[in-house]
Amino acid sequence: MALGDDSSPASYIHMVQHLIERCMTFGMSMEECMEALSKRADIQPAVTSTVWKELEKENKEFFDKYKRWISEKISAGSS
Repeated sequence: MALGDDSSPASYIHMVQHLIERCMTFGMSMEECMEALSKRADIQPAVTSTVWKELEKENKEFFDKYKRWISEKISAGSS
């Protein structure tokens, strides 16, 4: 679904949010998510980044824990 489709901007943003949440279930960073959504869903990286940052503002505690988890996962993988 591209922005030019017959959908509202709010539904487009909601779809991007849902896709970001899916990326997070795979332990992706924001950069990895931006790349995946660009390649697989034709979503501009700036859109993914903007929605991700808004989610971070609304859920600061969750994202702090998520970032720690990602760092620990990366550290464990390099050991």
